Amino acid sequence: MTTRSGYILIAEDDPDILRLLNTTLTFRGYRVLTAPNGKDGLERIRKELPVLIIADIMMPKLDGFGLVHRLRINPETRSIPVIFITATYVTAEDKEFALSIGVTHFIQKPVDLEMLLKLIAELMEQDATPAMEPLKEFSFYEGYRTRLEAKLGQKNKEIARDELLLKTRSDQDDQFLRASLRHSITERDELKLLLEQVHKHLAAFPKSQ
Repeated sequence: MTTRSGYILIAEDDPDILRLLNTTLTFRGYRVLTAPNGKDGLERIRKELPVLIIADIMMPKLDGFGLVHRLRINPETRSIPVIFITATYVTAEDKEFALSIGVTHFIQKPVDLEMLLKLIAELMEQDATPAMEPLKEFSFYEGYRTRLEAKLGQKNKEIARDELLLKTRSDQDDQFLRASLRHSITERDELKLLLEQVHKHLAAFPKSQ
């Protein structure tokens, strides 16, 4: 088999991880395009189809789950391999849902670059194969809601823990802890927004679903 030609799209909102992946893959000879979120990633895909996508799950505007769902319901993008990288969605249930909506591989952060490069090389050498049929809309949003609610509960616990620790830590420790708290609050707000959107989608389905 010969290596398929085309570019690799990286959708990642963490600028440090995005820069690391971009630099590493470019150095290895791959053509790489990047996007800071799933929405911008879709715009790039509409202009030119990638041969492979690497995406974080937790992203603003459109997260990894929403991105993959949109790819799989479109016959033109259904067969593009997608590698998920994540530090937030790490449970067996998260992985099971990711695979059920058509994610090709699931990698937990921090990313093992050698393992990722080996996986990319293998995928680039494989012939494109038809992807599984996408989940029905209702099934996708039900599963999506469950995952978001689980992560929101986890994030609320992290915030409560950090707020409690701030009351007992010294000033020397506050800077790191406050940064962690701000990050958790930002992610919590993103999860709430996504959950509101999912509830609106579910409300549009007949009650008999």
